[in-house]
Amino acid sequence: MSPWRDILFPSTYGGNCEVIMGVKLRKILIIGTILYTLLILYFLFFAFNRVEHATSQYEYTFMLIPESVPLLFPDLFDLSFSWVYDFGNIAAFIPFGVLFPLLYRTHFKKFICLFILTIFGLETLQALTFLGSFDVADVISNTLGAMIGFCAYKIGFSPEITRRSLFTSTLSVVVLLVGIMGISEIIDLTLKKSERPVQGLQKLEKPTGSMPITHNLPSFTIAGENIIPKMNLYSSEGEEIKKYTYTLGDKKEVSLYFSFGFPENENSSSELMIIADGNVILQSSEQYSSQAELNNTALVTVKEITFILKGNVKLWDVGFSEMKHWWE
Repeated sequence: MSPWRDILFPSTYGGNCEVIMGVKLRKILIIGTILYTLLILYFLFFAFNRVEHATSQYEYTFMLIPESVPLLFPDLFDLSFSWVYDFGNIAAFIPFGVLFPLLYRTHFKKFICLFILTIFGLETLQALTFLGSFDVADVISNTLGAMIGFCAYKIGFSPEITRRSLFTSTLSVVVLLVGIMGISEIIDLTLKKSERPVQGLQKLEKPTGSMPITHNLPSFTIAGENIIPKMNLYSSEGEEIKKYTYTLGDKKEVSLYFSFGFPENENSSSELMIIADGNVILQSSEQYSSQAELNNTALVTVKEITFILKGNVKLWDVGFSEMKHWWE
C-alpha cells in the first residue's frame, strides 16, 4: 500500500469500501489544495488594489533585510491591522504544510526547500510585475507557516486522520504560534532601540566660541508668555552675533530638542540658525516666529552642531538624546 493510502485509508474500512473512501478523500484534498492555492495567489497578486497600484509604480522594490520580527503578541485591547497582516502571513501558509505531506510522500528538508524556492519565485514575480514587492520578511513568515503545518501533520495526522488527531494537530498549531510570538518578543526586545533621557549639550565637550548660561537661569517674556528655562539658555542680547559649536563625536540616531523665541524688540534683523555637519536644519527670524516654539529634530548621524544667534533671540533647554539598545 502506498504511503498516502496508509494515511488516507482509515483501518475502520475494509475491502473495496476502504479503497473507494480513500480515493474519494484524496480527490477532495487535491481539489481543496488547488482551490486554496488559487485563493492565495489571488491575494498575492490581485487583492488590495494591487493592479491599480502597479500602474503608478516605476521602480522595482526589493527589501532584502527584514524590518520587523515575524509576529509579536497581540494587544487584545487595540488590535492593529499590521498585527492581523503579520498573523495572516504565517497562518495562510499553515495548510500547505499539512496538505502536501498528506498527498505526497516527502521529507521535511525536501518540502521546506521546495517551498522556500517557490516563495522566492512568487515574491520576485510580485516585484517584477509591480504587483507587490520582494520582502524577505514575507518569505520568513510564509516559511514559518509551512513549517508549523508540517509539524502539525507529523504530530497529529500520522498515521491516520481521526477526531483526536485533528484536535492534536490544532493544539500543536496554537502552541507553535505562541512559541513563534514568544521568540519574536525576545528578538524584538534585543534588537529594538529606545530613546535615552535628554541631556544638555553643555555636558559634552566645552563648546568653541560663546558659553550658554547653565546656572541661575533668568526668566524672560516672549509674546506675553513668561518663559522659565530649566536646562540652559543661549542668548545674543546685547551683542550682534553669538556662535556656539559642539562636537558630538559621530553620535548616531540623535534627537535634538530645543525651544526658541524672539523677545519684543525694535531690532527686526534677529535670526537663529542651527547647523549640523555643515547642513542648515533650522533658520528662523523674528518676522516669521513671533511666538515661542518648541522643536524636536531627528538626525541620523551628527558630528558637530553649531548655533548662530543674531540680534535679540533666545534659545533655551537645548538637549539631545540617543536611540540605543537596552544592552548598550
